[in-house]
Amino acid sequence: MFRTDPTFYPSSRAAMKAPREDLAYVACLYEGTGLNRPDFIAAVDVNPLSPTYARIVGRVDLPSTGDELHHFGWNACSSSLCPNGKPNLERRFLIVPGLRSSRIYLLDTKLDPRNPRLSKTIEPEEVVEKTGYSRLHTVHCGPDGIYISALGNREGEGPGGILMLDHFSFEVLGKWEIHRGDQFLAYDFWWNLPNEVMVTSEWAVPNVIEGGLRLEHLKEKYGNKIHFWDLGKRKKISSVTLGDENRMALELRPLHDPTRLMGFVNVVVSLKDLSSSIWLWFHEDGKWDAREVINIPPEPSDGGLPDILKPFKVVPPLVTDIDLSLDDRFLYVSLWGIGEVRQYDVSDPFRPRLTGQIKAGGILHRADHPKGKLTGAPQMLEVSRDGRRVYVTNSLYSSWDNQFYPEGVRGWMLKLDANPEGGLSLDKEFLVDFGEARSHQVRLRGGDASSDSYCYP
Repeated sequence: MFRTDPTFYPSSRAAMKAPREDLAYVACLYEGTGLNRPDFIAAVDVNPLSPTYARIVGRVDLPSTGDELHHFGWNACSSSLCPNGKPNLERRFLIVPGLRSSRIYLLDTKLDPRNPRLSKTIEPEEVVEKTGYSRLHTVHCGPDGIYISALGNREGEGPGGILMLDHFSFEVLGKWEIHRGDQFLAYDFWWNLPNEVMVTSEWAVPNVIEGGLRLEHLKEKYGNKIHFWDLGKRKKISSVTLGDENRMALELRPLHDPTRLMGFVNVVVSLKDLSSSIWLWFHEDGKWDAREVINIPPEPSDGGLPDILKPFKVVPPLVTDIDLSLDDRFLYVSLWGIGEVRQYDVSDPFRPRLTGQIKAGGILHRADHPKGKLTGAPQMLEVSRDGRRVYVTNSLYSSWDNQFYPEGVRGWMLKLDANPEGGLSLDKEFLVDFGEARSHQVRLRGGDASSDSYCYP
């Protein structure tokens, strides 16, 4: 009898009943550290019954330098169970792009999950030749192929967009968009598959961001829109501006229930007061709209500020990542400037309630872990499928790390325990030190809250 991959689930409700994760894969990079070493993917033991709990138990060092590993994802996931999916696939390969190099690595996790094997490398020349895109970012496993977003074109300008890889050969197929309209800036993307809707967000073109943040660029060169696409026709159908004063619309988190056409996006900074905000985007009365549902103000500070913030005498929250639990109940928010992770109950998406808060690192708090010093601050968040654990790492982007944390960022990962009724607590026994490498995205073996999409309620 034919059997599908046991880590594929038709609905988020079913995925929440999956076995607990035992391994976390972490992107580790040396860009910005002054060390000319290849980046690596670390495997961390996250099984509390294991003698190597909270330790690095394996790694794969990549063959090139200068990649700057950032976001990565699986070759296949629960979207394979959609009506137009390919259920004979398996969640086996990690698709790992270099944000600076535009190189793509395929890591095989099947034979030895603790020590993935480099199976294939797609060089940047092939990516650029076949798509015109460079600086690769988000990876999603779609039912019909592997989707990867790109920040810009071959010259480091725009437009940015999305390219596709074949599910079986991993060949670069080409550019995804057929009718992009006026869309120019790119960053994240995700979708509601049954309704054939894709959503994309905006950061800036590579030539603007790569050398670090320049304040004079904020108003004109950073994005503040999200775009809605007909997924089948590959055509942009609408755009929504998230406040004229806001800049950097980054992480998109659609609700996992496919019957609800809405989701969240974080805006990093307001030009008006340096606050951060969370917006809810939704479809109502036949059109797309968005509403600010959370606003986080900056905190005053007279000392200890990096040069880039000294003129303002405040610490901006710098909300740089959000993640949504599979039951669509809790939204997790990282405040990379202040140094916090917050949990909001979003059972009513239009009226979030703050239900949990943990201090860690940060320009403002500088709170340490019982097991060691925390440089940088919470940045990337990953929530377990059952919603009980949140894994946190601390690097944003190498050149920006150096501006906001000039004392240096040493990579770490910590774990927060989430109360199913609301509330967060720090696991005081879990702190992973990646040494001089910086740590970015986490992927959990078997899936997590931001890797899979579902076609059934």
